[in-house]
Amino acid sequence: MKQIFTLALFAFFSCQIGFGQAPVGGNHIYEFLNLPASARITGLGGTLISVKDDDVALAWGNPATLNKAMHNQLSFNHNFHLAGINNGYFAYGREIPQWGINAHAGMQYVSYGDFQLTDEFGNIQGTFRAAEYALALGASRQLYENLALGANVKFISSQFEAFNSFGGVVDLGAFYQDSSGLFSAALVFRNIGGQITTYAGQREDMPFDIQIGISRRLKHLPFRFSVTYHNLQRWNILYDDPNSEETTLFLGDLQPETENRFETFTDNLFRHLIFSGEFLLGKRENFRLRFAYNHFQRRELSVTNYRSLSGFSVGLGLKVNR
Repeated sequence: MKQIFTLALFAFFSCQIGFGQAPVGGNHIYEFLNLPASARITGLGGTLISVKDDDVALAWGNPATLNKAMHNQLSFNHNFHLAGINNGYFAYGREIPQWGINAHAGMQYVSYGDFQLTDEFGNIQGTFRAAEYALALGASRQLYENLALGANVKFISSQFEAFNSFGGVVDLGAFYQDSSGLFSAALVFRNIGGQITTYAGQREDMPFDIQIGISRRLKHLPFRFSVTYHNLQRWNILYDDPNSEETTLFLGDLQPETENRFETFTDNLFRHLIFSGEFLLGKRENFRLRFAYNHFQRRELSVTNYRSLSGFSVGLGLKVNR
């Protein structure tokens, strides 16, 4: 337990120094790598790295969660979005006892639909499609009774009409679970890598992310809550929107309101955090209720002067067989 938190603290301080000015959103390529790998993960806020069970889709986010319970498990998920956009993920898990590891193979994909191909005058020349794919191969090994380490290697293909890019990234993960099985913690370095070939001769930033998370299952209630801290490598992930700046009338001139440092600090802190919970109901936990709150998504997706449930997510799961 001490080793994983020592590693987390070292990663936090070193990354604040080394990557403090790295961009967060909208400036990366291959952003589809951060899409949730399953409906369960979506219902739990979009990220879940500190839970280990028979759900092989969890290995996409943290390869250290691979375990014997995922042997011969198959996961398939597909999402339908607006404007003909689709994405999904499928994976297969396998125990390899002769090597002492648990492995998986998966594919993340996103299709952006059909687009009109026009010339500089707006004349339609035809249509084209845009899509991105990532093939993942991963494995984990139980080093000690309570600690497992894992790694994913992801090969990426991105195609936008005549522009193509290929890349590769590595995920490194650690998973700790106490002897009671009620508490677990995880640390993940995601999307370490770069482009092999570029779209137009210029290399772009990868969606690198360091995450740390904890989960706790209550002893006398079938409920597990989780907290995940993302973007550990950068403290300030606020987006300064000039259209949302509040102003006051002072001596006939509109003046921007003074920044409240405590509110700014609190807003930025909670943007890093994802809170989620899952009720595990039934003798075999066959029925599950899920909910989560992602403050970063709420702030990024909210519309000025309009109340909504952006940032909140709910879901349910029903295990029919196995």
